[in-house]
Amino acid sequence: MTERRSRRSPDGGAYGRQMVADETDKELTQVGPGTPAGELLRRYWHPVDLSAKVTARPKQIRILGEDLILFRDGQDRPGLLTPHCAHRGASLYYGKVDDDGIRCCYHGWQFDVEGHCLDQPCEPGGGVGKDRIRQPWYPLEERYGMVFAYMGPPEKKSVLPHWDVLEHLDDGESIFVHGYTGFGVGADDAVRIVPMNWLRNWENIMDPFHVPMLHARHSAVQYTPEAAHLPKVSYANTELGLNYIAHRKTGEGRDVERVSSTVVPSLILVPDQQLNITGPTTYIRWLVPVDDNHHCIFHAMRVPPGVDGDALFKKSSRPMPMGTSKLWSEMTDDEHQRFPTDWEAMCGQGSIEEHLDENLETSDRGIVQLRKMLRQQIEIVRDGGDPMGVTFDVAQRVFKTDAGNYYLTPETTVPAE
Repeated sequence: MTERRSRRSPDGGAYGRQMVADETDKELTQVGPGTPAGELLRRYWHPVDLSAKVTARPKQIRILGEDLILFRDGQDRPGLLTPHCAHRGASLYYGKVDDDGIRCCYHGWQFDVEGHCLDQPCEPGGGVGKDRIRQPWYPLEERYGMVFAYMGPPEKKSVLPHWDVLEHLDDGESIFVHGYTGFGVGADDAVRIVPMNWLRNWENIMDPFHVPMLHARHSAVQYTPEAAHLPKVSYANTELGLNYIAHRKTGEGRDVERVSSTVVPSLILVPDQQLNITGPTTYIRWLVPVDDNHHCIFHAMRVPPGVDGDALFKKSSRPMPMGTSKLWSEMTDDEHQRFPTDWEAMCGQGSIEEHLDENLETSDRGIVQLRKMLRQQIEIVRDGGDPMGVTFDVAQRVFKTDAGNYYLTPETTVPAE
């Protein structure tokens, strides 16, 4: 077992600290099959790729600690199968896709998108016993330009959620989707996998106090000058997760309530960074665990009529730390050190949560509540129940969200700081 950070010594010095073999919070961070958080995560649908990128050419993907093969057959059906052929274990990554499914390169066994063995060409009659063979598979559905997978118990498969943010588009509106890390937007989206556990990025949204410090005071105003003011913050549990409500004043002196949301198991909804752009948020991010030490991000946003979605996404997704047009992926190592963003702050903590050495204070209340809520949902699943935010009723599949910037009425205006 790899030794990680050590416990502090009694006098606070670095010398002589007791080394602890593993300080990670396994209950919350491990995502593989059979782990507490892994089983909770498997009760929900997760995006695994953009629909446009799922083709007849098989793709290797890794989600929730499992290696899988993703493809689209000639009938336009996406399929997600385990990689090793049920015959003798050859990788279906080298398979050939046709109208009915995927065929192994080694001996030609053919499987459809639900793992049924359709053909065994080296066997008499195409395989008289082929019906008893099943290549392990996961169900898929497509929405918002993404392919979603359900990887949990079949008897607990819920309805794929629809989100009010992305439904009922006005005339000319569209939805722009992107699979990315959220930090490396730029030339060919060079950084595709975030080298840290998904939980740290999810918790970051319930940390409103890093915004004035990291994004406004440390090196430069990365979003908006108003962000430099410490907000008055409250937290609210919802039917889907946890919100924080931050009260600030805009440059015009108006009071605004900024609501950011975490939705179980790993969704993020935040308002526009410019406080004068008010109303509900227009986008959602899905943090998808790859394994215990990595995750990826999928993003879907409403786009106004006549606006280029790619240009809007790049403008809204990254701050400009030096007041230039440089994207994060174009910055030098020196610039990353002098103008750190969320990436540098979070990745600098290490690839996985280490809660033993933390010293949480009052400003970390959102983090504490979020972890408590996650443990409660893990316990519900462990006891055989259904966690929050899942439904088996198609009539209830549209979920309402709260995130946005909202001007306060005079009766609810908070005092100026």
